[in-house]
Amino acid sequence: MANFVFTIAAGRGIRYCDLPLGTDRLAIVLLQSSGYQGDATVRNYNTLANVLATANLEPTVANYARKFVTSGITITPDTTNHKNTVSIANLSWLALGSAQALSKLLICYQATSGATDAQTIPLFSCDISVTTNGSDYNVTISSGVAVATAN
Repeated sequence: MANFVFTIAAGRGIRYCDLPLGTDRLAIVLLQSSGYQGDATVRNYNTLANVLATANLEPTVANYARKFVTSGITITPDTTNHKNTVSIANLSWLALGSAQALSKLLICYQATSGATDAQTIPLFSCDISVTTNGSDYNVTISSGVAVATAN
């Protein structure tokens, strides 16, 4: 597995992260390791509904809920490596239930806060490696890489 840009967001992902509408936001979604279809398949889904319509599952542990980001997003041009990177303010899930392995963090775009999963565009997928145990989990997304740690 690896970090990747969803095919639908190729060349456009950074623009979505700029939150151009003023009513839009990023949705942060975690996925379980169990049943994950693999990057080669998942990267070609065009909506979050498509991602979740198959074997890919969000956590079912206590205190899990999607996170929504409307500020604290930094886009940094890297003129040496000819790319842009996205950093997002740290995220926390408090007392995240027990005994579930998580392997992916998805960064998705929603044009409005009322967007359905069918209207939510997956932008980026970041590898994480966490087995929940009731601890608080902090996620740092820096330069396009997500790092999850337990407190």
